[in-house]
Amino acid sequence: MRELTVLYDAHCSLCRRFKDWLAAQRPATNGQGGVVRLRFVAAGSTYARALYPGLDHEATLREVTVVADDGSVYVGDRAWIVCLWATWEHRHTAVRLASPSLRPVARAIVQAAAGLRSWTSVRGGGDYADGCDGQCDRQG
Repeated sequence: MRELTVLYDAHCSLCRRFKDWLAAQRPATNGQGGVVRLRFVAAGSTYARALYPGLDHEATLREVTVVADDGSVYVGDRAWIVCLWATWEHRHTAVRLASPSLRPVARAIVQAAAGLRSWTSVRGGGDYADGCDGQCDRQG
């Protein structure tokens, strides 16, 4: 796998923040002498519909969707896991979250993010992530 296309909701501040965070991560190696490149496309856009005519584009607006260069499609917790897998620093975490014993944890994380997304969109336009000062990104 050399490239992943992340379809994200460009109108959601939390989704945009996740995209920006992911784009800032160091890419992991692809096992073929290169790195896993990430490309970001607004879900439901004309461009996304032209790239992937077989996808349910309404569904891509509800859940993060990732399409690999081999045609594999990842949705929900699998999409989040493959996004982490594409990063150098978080690949080990992705491998652990993909294990049968931790998959329920990955699902719970994704459901919590979806709940936060829903809550912020109902309460004042969904600006939670836009107003974040970045303190949650710092370790220590």
